[in-house]
Amino acid sequence: MLKPIRWNTFIRDFVRIQIGFILFGLAITLMIRGNLGTSAWVVLEAALAYKLGITVGTMTVIMGFLVLTSAVVMREKIGWGTLANILSIGPWVDMWNSFTPSVTDNLPLQVGMLLFAILLMGLGSAIYIGVDAGAGPRDSLMLAIKRTTGVSIRVARAIIEVTVVAIGWLLGGPAGVGTVVYALLVGPAIQWGFKLFNVQPHKEDEVVQASIEGGAE
Repeated sequence: MLKPIRWNTFIRDFVRIQIGFILFGLAITLMIRGNLGTSAWVVLEAALAYKLGITVGTMTVIMGFLVLTSAVVMREKIGWGTLANILSIGPWVDMWNSFTPSVTDNLPLQVGMLLFAILLMGLGSAIYIGVDAGAGPRDSLMLAIKRTTGVSIRVARAIIEVTVVAIGWLLGGPAGVGTVVYALLVGPAIQWGFKLFNVQPHKEDEVVQASIEGGAE
């Protein structure tokens, strides 16, 4: 169930993947602070964080492990990049959140923050997927559902995203028009990132396709 580690390129891969996670963290922060809506998972994680009185980054780590546990129970293969995803993105979110101000009543700036966040998410996804060190916990769960139920990648992704955003919205999470805009634009942003960095994914083709269709984290 564990992807083998390429030790000869591990240091380089670790640095690259952290750059991707840094961009992920900044993108999530910009969506939260822009107050127009966030990606589906952030809607839920932010709602739970506010309810529990913890930081969004801490909740992101907790949720990552909960989701990973579900994927592992369904015997989905994971890699060191999966664990790095869980342990890294949350702290980066908290770091960026610590000094990024919340913006309201300034629609041009808010729209700019949202669009820049989507661009950063595309770049971060391309860098992360290009390392080929294992799918993130949320993508692992999606693949596990596909494999165990026989539904398509798109259906598995849609089931997860709709369920997550609905629960998050009911709990008071930051869903909004930006959530829809993110869902529509993150795919093209990831594709652009692939071209920019000349990413040629190998064994993660299904994850790549799903990420392009529904966004990655």
